[in-house]
Amino acid sequence: MTTATKKTASVFTRVTPELKNQAEDVLDKLQIPMSTALSMFLQQVVEQQGIPFELKLHRKPLDASKLSKEQFDQKIQKGFDDFKNGDTYTVDQVRQALRDRNR
Repeated sequence: MTTATKKTASVFTRVTPELKNQAEDVLDKLQIPMSTALSMFLQQVVEQQGIPFELKLHRKPLDASKLSKEQFDQKIQKGFDDFKNGDTYTVDQVRQALRDRNR
């Protein structure tokens, strides 16, 4: 079967106009049509038998207002104990960890 006679199927999805525009800007720079990019994504789903990138939940910061007084006191004490025991990080170490996490 030649390329011209291959059957195709349509995929319809809804995204925000902002996301669509941002994606189009990137794809235009790469000179890849949106339909080709979506086909590439679906091909990778098939080949990898899953989503072709890591999916994870971002940790939410601790909400101190939801802790009991005892839980709050334990968290504060742990901070004091960590500091006293030298279990701390430099600013550079924290920055590097954040960079590594966002890759």
